[in-house]
Amino acid sequence: FDLITSKDSNVKNDVLSGITVALALVPEAVAFAFVAGVEPMIGLYAAFMMGLITSAIGGRPGMISGATGAMAVVMVALVAQHGVQYLFAAVILAGLLQIMCGIFKLGKFIRLVPYPVMLGFVNGLAIVIFLAQLGQFKV
Repeated sequence: FDLITSKDSNVKNDVLSGITVALALVPEAVAFAFVAGVEPMIGLYAAFMMGLITSAIGGRPGMISGATGAMAVVMVALVAQHGVQYLFAAVILAGLLQIMCGIFKLGKFIRLVPYPVMLGFVNGLAIVIFLAQLGQFKV
C-alpha cells in the first residue's frame, strides 16, 4: 500500500486542473454552506480539508471529492435541531462509513439501482435546493 506513487504526469495539466477545481470549489462551498444553514467559513474550511485529505491519500480519475447537495440538504435538519457541534461528528461518521464501504467493496451494488431512480433522486435534490434558496430572497 503506497500512499505516494511516482507516475508520469503532465505538470501543466495538473496545475491547470487544480486551479480550475479551486476556482469552482469556492462558490460551491459557500452556496452549500448557506443551504446547510452554517456560516460560509465553515463551508470553506470543510472544502479545504476535504481537498487536502483527498490529495494526500490519493484518488482515482473522475473521483469527486467536494461538497454535495445531498449532504447539504440533510445537514439542514441536523444543524437546526442540534447545532453546528453535531455536524462535525456526523461528517466524521459518514466518512468512516464510506471508508468501510470501500474496504468491503460495496460500490459494485450501485449497479442494482435503476437509472430512473437515480434521475428522480437528482431531480428531487434540485427541487429541494431550489426551495432552500427561496429564503434568501425574503425582504
